[in-house]
Order: sequence, then structure tokens, then C-alpha cells
Amino acid sequence: MTAVTDDTDGTAEGRRARRGEGRWDDGLIARRAAARTARGRPSERPRSEEPQKRQEPQEPQESDEYDGLPRGGAHGDAYGGRLRGRLDALRELVGLSRTRIDASTLAEAGRVLDEAAARQRLSARHTVVAVAGATGSGKSMLFNALAGVQISDTGLRRPTTSAPIACSWSDGAAGLLDRIGIPGRLRRRPLHGGLRDAALSGLVLVDLPDHDSAVTAHRDQVDRVLTLVDAVIWVVDPEKYADAVLHERYLRPLAGHAEVTFVVLNQVDRLPGDAADLVLDDLRRLLDEDGMALGEHGEPGATVLALSAMTGEGVGELRDMLGQFVQERGAAARRLSADVDGAAARLRPVYVADGRRPGLDEPARAEFTDRLAEAVGAAAVGEAAEREWRRNAGKACGTPWLRLWRWYEESRTPGAGIEPVDRRTQDEGDEGEITARQRVEQAVRAVADEAAAGLPAPWAQAVRESAVRGAAGLPEELDVLAVRAGVPLGRPPRPAWWPAAVLTQAAMTLLQVFGGLWLVGQIVGVLEPELLPPVLVMLAGIIGGPLVEWACSAAAKGPARRYGQDAERRLREAAAGCGRARVLDPVSAELLRYREVREQYVAVTGVSTTGR
Repeated sequence: MTAVTDDTDGTAEGRRARRGEGRWDDGLIARRAAARTARGRPSERPRSEEPQKRQEPQEPQESDEYDGLPRGGAHGDAYGGRLRGRLDALRELVGLSRTRIDASTLAEAGRVLDEAAARQRLSARHTVVAVAGATGSGKSMLFNALAGVQISDTGLRRPTTSAPIACSWSDGAAGLLDRIGIPGRLRRRPLHGGLRDAALSGLVLVDLPDHDSAVTAHRDQVDRVLTLVDAVIWVVDPEKYADAVLHERYLRPLAGHAEVTFVVLNQVDRLPGDAADLVLDDLRRLLDEDGMALGEHGEPGATVLALSAMTGEGVGELRDMLGQFVQERGAAARRLSADVDGAAARLRPVYVADGRRPGLDEPARAEFTDRLAEAVGAAAVGEAAEREWRRNAGKACGTPWLRLWRWYEESRTPGAGIEPVDRRTQDEGDEGEITARQRVEQAVRAVADEAAAGLPAPWAQAVRESAVRGAAGLPEELDVLAVRAGVPLGRPPRPAWWPAAVLTQAAMTLLQVFGGLWLVGQIVGVLEPELLPPVLVMLAGIIGGPLVEWACSAAAKGPARRYGQDAERRLREAAAGCGRARVLDPVSAELLRYREVREQYVAVTGVSTTGR
């Protein structure tokens, strides 16, 4: 177990002890009690509790616990509220998208979330900085110059560095180095002491193999470690600072990580006169082309400087920059924020709709309803209901003689009074059914295309699939609705004026009968002969009957039309309800899901939605 290094750590232990947190062994309990005593009486502090940091060996065996914090760290303190909100939004985004987007597209976002969770569980007091560079750039020499001791081998043999080597300026970094995969035998401590090292407290420097090494395993290690560290120092030399491999494979793809990137032009002692300034200016130009803004106009960017690890020129300046960078303790959050930006950029094509605002407007819904109504024959049903109402009115208000004639004609011609078949099934065989099914399928395709217009490909496909699933069995259900909600069974309702019209028609018939009997009575001599009165009575009945029937027929047009419209409306509403439940609601649910993930994506990008 590593000894407590200073009073601050002891104080942290005391606070954790009072909360009852952490796992302690007897030695730590005893040291904690001694620390309390020492805080109460500084002059009586046991000699065994004096800081031991400067007396540690150069290759300490770091344990799994430091200062009472498991695996080296203050947990949950690494990320601020805004970054935490972005991570929560990204997690929600991935969860909502798993069934709509393939796993390979979400892989990078999942990796960022995993790395964020892993980094947050580890020490927030430490900053892991990798030193990367090409063969012969002098990165190992710079690493040794910063540490003040020969840690990483240097020489003419290439490659010199075959595995990552770490140098930690303070305790508590074991968990971070375990995560990177650096074994204990490759963990070192700097030689320097005093105030210079105090500024670098919390720094964990990692020397990487050459990124352009001929050994594939070395390049793989570089790529792996670069995804796990908090910041990177790229070491370039005057000969290979414009190397295409460096710029195209690393710097350009990592342009979003410029705030946690240092670019060091090493070996400037080899450049005569003003050549170092010229090379440095050209390096800045290349970095600007890579997208690493250098902060000339106030924007964040990479830190660029020139130095010589051989002579020590500029190394002190780099140490000061690293000290300030580490003490800010924001590198991990900035690195992760850049990772989230990169994941969001990769996901943009599957979440951002181009063109018009996606969705179903009222005209599209109305057109879908009209197509279904046409497929189910709502207009024909309304016309049939109107004719049925008028026929019923004619039977009730027509003259008896005309009704007898119609009955005679229907008895002579079987089927003459049967209503024509609905126009959806007028075609012979199954052709009418096929036509109706095709109309339904066309309506579903049209509304799905309208809803999916402008959506990213995965969500457009999801909208179309939901519409197709809902359309399965829709034609059959519409056929059932056509029977249930079609022409109502039984007699249509009668208006209030029908009884008066029927009585009037009956009176006209009685006048005809009375006038005829009166005339017959005169003919047979029962009554006194007077021809004009019975003839006038008969004519009144004969003329009045058709007039009453005509008036009733004219008066029945309005109610019959309304009755037919009601029948058409009922069938149209039933078809619309069926289409809404089977097609429009699932499509709307998919659109709502897309809007939810779109909002989560906006939260991930950190862009304000004001005014949207």
C-alpha cells in the first residue's frame, strides 16, 4: 500500500472516513487516526507520517488504491453540467435508435459513451498526455527531457520505443494506466523535485511508439492509446513536419481535438538563422489547412511551439504550458467533448433531414381519406341511399294507380326493382376486388412517400415499413365496413310532413272514388242526373293525385340528398378511422419518434433550438 504523500490527501481521507466511504485496512485506519492527531497537534506529528514522495524509488509499484480513493480518483467530478447533458442526450439517442439504425452506424457513439463512463470512474485529478511522433523526430528525447531522467530509450536504432512507457508526477494514476494497458514495469517517476514538479502534479506522460513504424503492432498501439488519453503532444522535426501520413491519418481526422493537442517542432537547433521561424510558419499553415485553428482570431486551437530536446531550448516553456494545462483539470472533459462532437458529425446523415420539414400535413391526410373513400365506394353508397330514400317517398306519397302499375311492371320483369351493384364490384370476376385493393395500396404508398419525404434514409424506411405493416388486411377490413356502414337496412326515416302528404293523397283518391260512384249512381238512375258535379269531383281527384305526388317528389329531393350524404359521410368516416388506426397512427408514431431523436441529436450537438 502506497504511503500518504501530503496533508491534503490526508484531509481527503479524513473526510471520506467521516462519511464511512471506501475500503480501509488496519494500516490505513491507523494512519488516518494519526493524521487526525497530527492535524490537532502539528508539532507532534509522527515522523512516519512525513511526506514520502521524494524518497520513493524511480520505479514504484503502484497499487490499486491511493489516498483512500479506489482506483485513483474523485468519481463523478470530471464532467460539467453541459457535457453531462450532452452525454445523457447521446445515451438516450442511441437507445431510441437501436431498432432503426444498424449497429455499425452507432458503434462510434457507443464507444464514446463507454469511454466516458470508464474515464469518469477514474481520477479527475490526473491528466494523461501522450507524446507521439514519427521515427527520428526525437519524441523519446523530449519525453526524457520533461521527466529529467533517462526513462525512454533513445538511439540510432529504429524503432527505439517498442511499447508505451508512462511517467507519473503524482500518485493515484494506476487506474488510468491500467485502462491504457501499461504494465507496472513500464511505469516511472520523474527525477526532478521541488516547485517545478509541483506545477506538474497530476500529469501522466506516455511515450508512444513511432506512428510510422515498420512494425504493424507499434502502429496499432499508437492508434489504440490515442483514443484513451486526454491530450496529445505531436513531435515533428524539420524534415518530416509535412509528412502526409501524419496530417492525413492523424491531424486532419483529429482536428476537432485541437484544444487538447500540442504540436512541437523539435530539433530547431539544426536550423540556421531564421530557418526555424520559416519552418514554424509553414507548420502553422499546414495545421490551419488541417482544420486545427491556431487561435489567431480568438477561436480555440492547437498549441504550437518550437524547441530542441537536445539543447533544452524551449523545453521549459513546454513544461510551463503543460503545468498550466494540467492544473486546469479540464483536458478529460474537453477531449470527451471533442469525441462527442466527432460522433455527432458522423451521425448527422442519419438524423438531420434535408429540405422541407418532415411530417404529414392536413392536405396529405385529406387526400389519403379521399383515396380510401374512393376505394370503399362511399360516393356510390351515398347515391344508392339517396335513391332508396326517394323511392320510399314515392311509394308513400304516390297515387295508388301508379303504385299498382309499378308493381305490375316489377312482377313482369324480375329484378327490375333491384338496386345496381356498387361500382367497386361492377367488373366481372375478381377484377373489381383487385381494383379496390390496388386503390388502397396506391393510397398507402402515396401517404407513406409524403410522410417520408425529406427524412434521413433509416427513418424514411421505418416510416414506409410501418405504413406497409398497417396496410396488411386493410382492403378486407374496408370491405366489412362497406357492408356495415353502407346503405342502412330497413326503411329510411320519414319527415314530419309525410303523414299530411299521405292523407292528402288518400283524399285525392277518395275524391276520385266518390266522383266515380256519384256518376255511376246517376247513370243507373239512383241519383238525379247532374253530370257536372261528379265530373268535377273526379277531375279534382285525378289531377290532385299526381300534383301531390310531384310536390312530394320535389320536397323529397333535399332530405334524400342529405340522407345520401349522411350515408356517404358515415362510410367515409369509418374508412378514415380504419385508415387512421392502421396507417396514419403508426406513421405518426414513427414521425414522433424521429422528432424525439432529432431533439436528442440537437442536444448532443449542443446547438440551441431557440426559434426552431
